[in-house]
Formats: sequence, C-alpha cells, structure tokens
Amino acid sequence: MQLREDAVSIWQAGLSAVDSSAAVSRVIVNDDDWLEIAGQRFAATETGRLEVLGAGKAGAGMAAGFEAALAGTAWFERLSGWVNVPEDCLLPLQHIRLHPARPPGRNEPTPAVVAGTEEILRRASSLSSEDVCVVLLSGGASALLCSPAPGITLQDKLEVTRLLSASGAPIQELNLVRTQLSRVKGGGLAELVSSDRLIVLVISDVIGDPLEVIGSGPAVATPSRRPEAVEILRQRQLWERVPASVRAWLTQPRESIPRSGAARSGRVRLPANLHHRIVASNAMALEAAAAHATELGYQLVPILRNLQGEAAVAGRAFGEHLAELSRSSGRWCLLGGGETTVNLASGGEPPGSGGRNQEFVLAAAAAAPNPDDWLGKVLLSGGTDGEDGPTPAAGAICDSSVLDAAATQGLDLSTFLLRHDSCSLFRQTDGLLITGPTQTNVMDLVVGLVDSSGYFTGGR
Repeated sequence: MQLREDAVSIWQAGLSAVDSSAAVSRVIVNDDDWLEIAGQRFAATETGRLEVLGAGKAGAGMAAGFEAALAGTAWFERLSGWVNVPEDCLLPLQHIRLHPARPPGRNEPTPAVVAGTEEILRRASSLSSEDVCVVLLSGGASALLCSPAPGITLQDKLEVTRLLSASGAPIQELNLVRTQLSRVKGGGLAELVSSDRLIVLVISDVIGDPLEVIGSGPAVATPSRRPEAVEILRQRQLWERVPASVRAWLTQPRESIPRSGAARSGRVRLPANLHHRIVASNAMALEAAAAHATELGYQLVPILRNLQGEAAVAGRAFGEHLAELSRSSGRWCLLGGGETTVNLASGGEPPGSGGRNQEFVLAAAAAAPNPDDWLGKVLLSGGTDGEDGPTPAAGAICDSSVLDAAATQGLDLSTFLLRHDSCSLFRQTDGLLITGPTQTNVMDLVVGLVDSSGYFTGGR
C-alpha cells in the first residue's frame, strides 16, 4: 500500500500549503500604532472599526486566521464581522460571527444564505469613512453570498443554477449567469461599502485566479453581460426551461435597469482605496505537492495545471498519461490541478451518487479495469475543500486493490460510470478519500504515481 500512502501524503502536502488560517495570518502585521493588511498600512489614530465580511467554504479558517493575527493587540477590540459559511465549518471565534448558511454538501444558496447576505450588506453600508472593511472571499462564495435581482426569487436562481450544473456548464459560465441575476455579485458588495478603505483577501478556486470570476466578483466592477448570459442559456438549450422572471430580467431594456449591484446600466462606484490579494491558490498547492513528491524520490513530469471539461473525458486522458509513464522504468509523479464538471444529461436516469473527482478516477479505472494493469500505479483526485458533490467524500483513489475488490464482487465499472454512480462503486471497494471539511478551497488536486522500477509491488 506504499504507493497509496505516498499519493495521500503528496495530496495532503498540497492541502497544507493552502491552509486558510495561515494564508490570512501571514499577510497581517501590526503593533499598537499601525496595522498592515496585505501591504496596506493604517495608523491607529486615523482608523475606526475593523469590519470583516465574507463568504466561502474557507471563510471560517480565514476568519480564525484574522482573529489570531490581532489577538493580544489593541486592534483586536476594534474588530467585528460576519461571514457566511457552510454549517459544518463553524469555529469558536470571539469577534467575527460565523453564520451557518447552508447544509454540508449542498453547494447552492438557501434562505439562510439570503438572510446572512442581507446582514453583510447592512454592515457594509453602515461603515464610516474612518473604518476599514476587509472581505474574506473563497470558493463557494457564489452560493454563500446571494441577493437576487428585483423580481427574481431565490427559487428562480436555484432553478437556473441547477439546470446549468446538470448541463455540465463550467464555473465561468455558471458565475457569469448568476452575476447577471444578483444584487451583490459583479461589484455589488463593494458598491455598498460606505467606507473608502476596502481590502479583499482571496483564496482562489478558479484556474488563473481571475478576480471577476472568484465568488462571482463581489468587489470587482463588472459591466452588464446579460446578452452573454442569454446566449449561454440558449446554447445549452435551457432558455425555454428557465423561469419566465429570469427571461424577462435578462431581456429587459438597459435603461430600465436600476443601479444595484450587478443589476446596473452604468459603471459601479467602488471605494477609492480598494485592494485585492490572492492569499492561496491551486498553483500554490501544486508547487507544494510537487516539492513533497520530489522529497519522496519521485521524478516529476510537467504538471497539468488546467484540468477542466467533463470529468470522465479528463479522467480517461489522465489515466492514459499514467499508462505511458508505466512503460518507462522509474518512479514518476504526474500532478494535475483545476476543476472538471459532470454532465448528468449524458447518463442514465436517474443519476447515481458521486462527484467530479470520483467520476474522474472512475473513468480512468473503467478504461483499464484489469487489476494487473494497476500494479505499481495509483491515481488520487480530491477536492481541496473536502467535498465532492453531494457525497461524504472529497474524492477517490484507484489502485490494483480497488480493482481487485471490484472484480471479486462482480462490479462493472462502465455501468457505474454511465450512471454517474462513482461514490457507490468506490464505497464498495475501499476507494473513497474522506477528509471532512478542510477550511480551504482551491479547486481539485490530482496525484498520479507510477513505480515501474520494481521498488514497489503495487497497490495490493
């Protein structure tokens, strides 16, 4: 089982490098006279409150890091805040309120999300010019920060999001459409901040770290892109299926749109001193994983930094890379980062239980289901947030022992793949990667190891 243990160790090294609490703490420096956050310095004599607002799967860890950096200083007593987080991500904090906004595994807004967002907007608009507002933003914020545009209900937005997700739409398309239906996305939050001093600390869950996409850019001025949203819905054959209120809003004449967050006809007024800082990303996780793999004696091949598209397609391609490496003598490590999607419309009805990481691994396994083909080879794919679809797992692992178990039980991998039922397959074969909430979120991290040197005998 040494290969499997090494794969988990390499994946964990990547995860540790993007620890949310440490990522925030290390960009804060202070003494009693001044405070520096991500390079922005504030004098104690010229600063009022420190209001921390935010949303995301890493929100609790980020907030904990912020409090830890100020604990024991005069700045700590100026601190207050509100951050929307999943229900299973609560931590005991003193000054920043963590609002349980959605159940575990349900990556979509709820009435509690809407209520928490209204409180965030209230706090943002109550600040004085001397106050400093800090926004903590991480993956999952699009679902944890929700205030629908006029005339659109939460249920309307949920329906649109579910239709897009089921069609296999990537995060960029999801966020573009959601932004056009929101008061808070696309610069809407920043527009309501009444202080001129706003710092946004970001843990990125998007390839390339585009600020307008991460969390749907609540502090990034984004012009109306309603025609593009309409085109996305039409191309995915969803236009006639979305609620009538959504169609009416997206086709409303520009001059009739009120100025409110993303629902605007002109430019957004943002705070004069607005600064963003990426404090953790998939690239950071990949570099740490690569360093640990080298320490363990593996030779690195070029990292695949842009994994996207359908999970099954990407998984098969990754498996083919591993098969090629196994034909060369040595100990090899192939790493990948990004975020794929599962197109439920491509499978049977009803779909089974799984997530993109589990489907990624299952696709690679189904393409080479013979256990002997996996001797000296292992593949792990996991979501760095500890979640993978509506399942208890972060992802999955495949080695020869998993395929031995499948063969012994007479499980047909292709059937499970067709039904998008990867979790059921890996649950029965001891292939699930279960971590629980990690308090961070930088997309997915994939580790493939090959030992064709004879040092290991495989995953059995």
